[in-house]
Amino acid sequence: MLPYDLILFDLDGTLTDPWEGITKSVQYALAKMNIHEPDRHKLTAFIGPPLAESFQHFYRLSPEQAWLAVQYYREYFGEYGLYENRVYPGIPELLQELNTREIAVGVATSKPTLYTETILRHFGLDEYFQLVVGSNMDGTRVAKADVIQACLEAYDRECRALMIGDRRHDVEGARSNGIDSIAVAYGYGSVEELTSARPNYLVHTVEELTQLLLDGNLK
Repeated sequence: MLPYDLILFDLDGTLTDPWEGITKSVQYALAKMNIHEPDRHKLTAFIGPPLAESFQHFYRLSPEQAWLAVQYYREYFGEYGLYENRVYPGIPELLQELNTREIAVGVATSKPTLYTETILRHFGLDEYFQLVVGSNMDGTRVAKADVIQACLEAYDRECRALMIGDRRHDVEGARSNGIDSIAVAYGYGSVEELTSARPNYLVHTVEELTQLLLDGNLK
């Protein structure tokens, strides 16, 4: 029996691998800002953190320019990038088993809720989740701590919850809400990034995550 009432999953880098769609969308947005970036591998760092924050950090855009870049990003992402994505092997089976065991499962992501729900429906994952919480299209509720807080308030603020994600933002957001975390190193955060964030658990594969959740090894 899991010692948690609610398990929250990040989306990008945890449930799905969005590399193609996100990097193409960022490349498109940069081009609209007259910034030519031919190497999409340089844009991998955009996966996970809030977009506006990344445009400012990596390309020194002002807050106003970064927000405009987000709008350009959405032009491509909303039409094409949503679907240039893939579910990590083993994730549907894990979610199915959690449902079979009647464990409440949710999604907590900095991606807008609108896009998140579309992606989950596209891949047939929506049926597994009791709640889906992301950011708002106006750029609010983008910090992972705020997203997790909204999940807990929507479900039960007093419940014992667990956050699973692939970036330090997931671990830090969980800690700020007083809940445990599992960091997954198969996504886009390096092992160094994840260990320095001090998660309660660290796994390297979906198989390890499944074993940890289902074999009663959590305390």
